[in-house]
Amino acid sequence: MANAQKGLKSILQKYPSDVVILSALRTPITRAYKGGLRNAYPEQMLAAVLKATLTENRNLPPNQIQDISVGTVLSELGGSKAGRMAACHVGYPETTSLHTVNRACASSLQAITAVADAITTNRIDCGVGAGMESMTRNYGSKAIPVEIWPALRDSPSKEARDCVIAMGMTSENVAERYGVTREDQDNFAVSSHQKASKAQKEGLFDDEIVPMEIENPSVNEPNEGQIFTMEKEVIAKDDGIRHTANVESMAKLKPVFKATGTSTAGNSSQISDGAAAILMMRRSKANELGLSSGIMGKWVSSQFAGVAPDEMGIGPAIAIPRLLSATGIRTEEVGIWEINEAFASQALYCIRLLGLDMAKVNPKGGGIALGHPLGATGARQVSTLLPEMKRQQQQVGVVSMCIGTGMGMASLFIRE
Repeated sequence: MANAQKGLKSILQKYPSDVVILSALRTPITRAYKGGLRNAYPEQMLAAVLKATLTENRNLPPNQIQDISVGTVLSELGGSKAGRMAACHVGYPETTSLHTVNRACASSLQAITAVADAITTNRIDCGVGAGMESMTRNYGSKAIPVEIWPALRDSPSKEARDCVIAMGMTSENVAERYGVTREDQDNFAVSSHQKASKAQKEGLFDDEIVPMEIENPSVNEPNEGQIFTMEKEVIAKDDGIRHTANVESMAKLKPVFKATGTSTAGNSSQISDGAAAILMMRRSKANELGLSSGIMGKWVSSQFAGVAPDEMGIGPAIAIPRLLSATGIRTEEVGIWEINEAFASQALYCIRLLGLDMAKVNPKGGGIALGHPLGATGARQVSTLLPEMKRQQQQVGVVSMCIGTGMGMASLFIRE
């Protein structure tokens, strides 16, 4: 945390060493297999947001961007080669390095933190923290390793064995252990869709979304010869939102992970495709380059926590208190909480345990309505958070999520 800032008054001050944010952009988040980006490659989506970052910041010479950190969970070879190719393809110079990181569901928040840490420690002056994921292309194994050392599957450590259980079962464990009812989960899910629907209709996502032109197959009439024709289509909106979601229809869905369970396709996050990118710079460098008028906000701190793998969803309930303690911020001083809705069960548990004001949580909906493109989710949350902080005139925001294998992560942001 730059300058070891602690307490709201100190954190709101502007310091030359602050890690400031100049842009926060994302693709639409679309349904895996069915949505508008189903035929897009993860690096294609990354290229779109990286190019838009340059376009959005025309007064920033590309050679000033020294490093790009990309969160991705499922991409082949960790996404590093394709990611580097994508950056070069859209105009980043060879001097801009790139690496990828994988902290499961927090991968792009980890990428943002990696760039922020590099700026804070003077290794770089400017970088991009990003995320990309095509679950359509790469979710075949359900994010469970196909080849693994056999000793781990039979490990005497329950925690080791539990690292590869289905995420849905961790949701069931949280619901059972902490008394989150099916009715509560369904109500929470409907609220997520209703908030997202309202926000989309009011255009509240428009400034953060980079439209993408994609070639998708169109089915021809039998007399037209070819069965399919590739047609260009501009994808500009999230397409997983259920605009007519209601409790009655949600209650009819059957449990997915356990016959007697409470987690359904409706009250769990969607598997999705998407990418996002956050441009960050040391404040003194932004001032030097004449870019201070474009500062949206600043990153302040990130914290991590480990929890039992079989209830990984409780991660935010541990990571957020660590973040608040590290920064000296009180719960009531946070204006907006962006908490990933991996499952309604775990999101509700964390919100209740932390005593959060539900009106401040995911005001434009969350992962249940918008989707959860694993490696891109953290950066997506940041790109959604900052414009909403501006709209509501809130100064303090927190992004947090649970992490597969049993972790939580949380980061604090300030609006300017």
